[in-house]
Amino acid sequence: MHVKSVEGSNVLPFVWCGNSEREMPARRCLPRHLTMVQIYEGTVSQTVDDEAHFWLNGYVNKQNCRIWSEANPQVYVETPLHPEKLTVWCALWAGGIIGPYFFKNDEGHNVTVNGDRYRAMITNFPELNNHDVQELWFQQDGATCHTARATIDLLKDTFGDRLISRFGPVNWPPRSCDLTPLDYFLWSYVKSLVYADKPQTLDHLEDNIRRVIADIRPQKLEKVIENWTSRLDYIRASRGSSMPEIIFKM
Repeated sequence: MHVKSVEGSNVLPFVWCGNSEREMPARRCLPRHLTMVQIYEGTVSQTVDDEAHFWLNGYVNKQNCRIWSEANPQVYVETPLHPEKLTVWCALWAGGIIGPYFFKNDEGHNVTVNGDRYRAMITNFPELNNHDVQELWFQQDGATCHTARATIDLLKDTFGDRLISRFGPVNWPPRSCDLTPLDYFLWSYVKSLVYADKPQTLDHLEDNIRRVIADIRPQKLEKVIENWTSRLDYIRASRGSSMPEIIFKM
């Protein structure tokens, strides 16, 4: 794969948006991946976006974790019924990270994301709108708030044919968290650091998230992009098969 140069560094200008902790399909449709590779080789700039929940108690969704044993391990995990949390959006590209954006209602209270709130973020978030959308590819996963008709119409009006999404001009294979840098790098990296001082309030947790993301250096993002291109090469060579264990090393 030919990787374009961005400000003198050999990284690909591309932005992602997706949801974390999704199961991967056994095999993905090859034509979609070939289409994506062709776009990557000729693109000017792409972002990938995603949301993640950050629980105040440090809870992490481990739905894909399993305990294999011949006997019942008798493991119990107690969790609060309604733990406090933040819903955070970010977009990542070779030139940096856009965000974080924290979903809040008109009263400033933390809320989860839905279609109306997602569209409001796309329309009003200055950090995203400061980019030249005429040269920007926008990729997102298949979450319902991303793919509602009103959302897709807004994204098509904003990005034209430069939209990579379910129901978009360019499709993206579902449940491909192994091909989305926010899933295999950003969220886990941020969560590994923001609870170190045991925040007791959502404001404290929000400050930690902002600080950790702001401290991510361009050299680390360059490694993320290099790792991502090797993943695309593997998927293309294996004709869309599931990927073996690939550990992203910082």
